[in-house]
Amino acid sequence: MYNKKSILLGDYTHPKFHPLQGIDEQISHILNDVISVQCSENKNLLLLEHLKPFDLCICYFDLWDEQVSRQQTSGLLSYVSQGGGLLVLHNGLSLGNRRYELAQLMGGRFDGNGPIQPLSFRTSGEHFITEGIEPFELAEEPFQIELSPFTERKVLLEYKLGDTWHPAAWRHNYGLGRVVFFMPGHHEPTFRNPQIRQLVLQAAQWAAHLPG
Repeated sequence: MYNKKSILLGDYTHPKFHPLQGIDEQISHILNDVISVQCSENKNLLLLEHLKPFDLCICYFDLWDEQVSRQQTSGLLSYVSQGGGLLVLHNGLSLGNRRYELAQLMGGRFDGNGPIQPLSFRTSGEHFITEGIEPFELAEEPFQIELSPFTERKVLLEYKLGDTWHPAAWRHNYGLGRVVFFMPGHHEPTFRNPQIRQLVLQAAQWAAHLPG
């Protein structure tokens, strides 16, 4: 049925705050028609030889106080730079908190968050990923993000906190590969939101070079 494959990486047994249970089912449903989704918490799947068969890596790891190895770091960097797609969802950004090479790959690092609260979202600029997306409201964790000064990101989505709009999603190229980051994704209800589902689908299609 599929000729394209993705790997969704997160935490089942010892998640800090964001278990992959439930999220895995939602992501699989969202992408069902365009790409197969395999799920795992095995960090060794970040090694290049294990990532190579996949067209897309979806990162939902909860690594706030630990880090992946240099070999795993090198594997993900090599995978994307050689043409692989990377979709980083919410807490997946924690992968770069103690590996700054990965913070540059993903476009930024986590620098704190507020409590879950109703947030307003709007698109920023025109792109395939944001086609058909209208402004929407969603209860989410507002992330403060330290943006990498070495990443030429294009902001796709913004969220409003107080009177200020902040980046909530962006895309960029890394070597031959494509990277998308989405701040929304704290819990399963987020992925039931129709606008989020469309954004995730179109982001996966773009990052993995799938036809739209």
